[in-house]
Amino acid sequence: MQSSTLSLVFAAFLLASIITKLWLASRQIRHVVKHRGQVPAGFDMAVGLYNHQRAADYTVDKLRFDLVSTAISTAVLVGWTLLGGLDALNIALRDAVVPSHGPLVYQLALILSFGLISSLVDLPLAAWSTFRIEQRHGFNRMKFGMWVGDQLKEGLLGLVLGAPIAALILWLMGAAGPQWWLWAWGAWVGFSLLLMIVFPIFIAPLFNKFSPLEDDALKGKVESLMARCGFAAKGLFVMDGSRRSAHANAYFTGLGSSKRVVFYDTLLSRLSHGEIEAVLAHELGHFKHKHVLKRMIGMFAMSLLGFALLGWLSRQVFFYQGLGVTPNLGAPNDALALLLFMLAVPVVMFFVAPVFAHFSRRDEFQADAYACVHAQATDLRQALIKLYKDNSSTLTPDPLYVRFYYSHPPASERMAAMGL
Repeated sequence: MQSSTLSLVFAAFLLASIITKLWLASRQIRHVVKHRGQVPAGFDMAVGLYNHQRAADYTVDKLRFDLVSTAISTAVLVGWTLLGGLDALNIALRDAVVPSHGPLVYQLALILSFGLISSLVDLPLAAWSTFRIEQRHGFNRMKFGMWVGDQLKEGLLGLVLGAPIAALILWLMGAAGPQWWLWAWGAWVGFSLLLMIVFPIFIAPLFNKFSPLEDDALKGKVESLMARCGFAAKGLFVMDGSRRSAHANAYFTGLGSSKRVVFYDTLLSRLSHGEIEAVLAHELGHFKHKHVLKRMIGMFAMSLLGFALLGWLSRQVFFYQGLGVTPNLGAPNDALALLLFMLAVPVVMFFVAPVFAHFSRRDEFQADAYACVHAQATDLRQALIKLYKDNSSTLTPDPLYVRFYYSHPPASERMAAMGL
């Protein structure tokens, strides 16, 4: 393949993705606005017109913000690639670092500099999302100082965790021969599994406070449910999610013996014990059907294919030139290959996303069915309606938008599948 051909293919995929995103977003906005004036049948007694319209306005505001974000991120992507931004950064760092510090330090500097610049570009969008969109609709509870502190902690964590694995992969790319990608994939898998273990114990507490569940009645109900389902966890914890957001949730975290059940305090304040049991039964359904394991295996399989493809592309001159970069002659190109791959692959994978969304929705139906067997179906229905209502999730999404993006079925489909 010629570099000019790759440039055209990349530009075509990028243009097609933008047009598709704009088309789908416009369909979703029109559909939500069209149905804003009436609560769907079956939900009118539980949701009410005010909350239905609030959800519609929140959905539309987020979509319009997403359109702006898409335009900015696309411009930044073109700037990094076809307009030569990454090439310019590479040349500047190569000439400044290689003579005095060597190739590995230069490559790490390139990755870290790229990450820092990208984070700074994204900061205004993140701030606008939090302090305009989320705050306008009553969800944000963070002060600016807390938000800044979170950004700094996330950046520091990215450096502490990301730099070592990046250094290891770069070293393998240069020292492990033609099959370096297989060793690098193994390192990535090991790193990912380790992160799943340490996240609930060391990382999550940096951002939130986790306290043991003290409601004895609820604790007994939850432990009884887990015993019936043959599930064991390290502990039951309550997270102070209300410090940052009014959104409610519950989740499992960790791997192996480090698994924990975590409830947002906002969830506990809004749902009854029976409804919480039903929500937890749904999550247990994912484990019973091995959805978590299957997704993990799928993720690792996809990453193996990705590393294999990168192993081939990193040796092709057209890959660099077609994406706006001149390969190094006096220094390794490994960091360049990694960054270009990270920039280009999401453009193509966008069109594969509906496949993953389809299987995710299928898994949600299975988890709902499991919950209806091991808890009360009416409790699950009430819990889901409350969560849709409290999180301002629209009850009238565009069907095509759902098929393309939604990882969870819309409320109407979930209720119909439960026979309620």
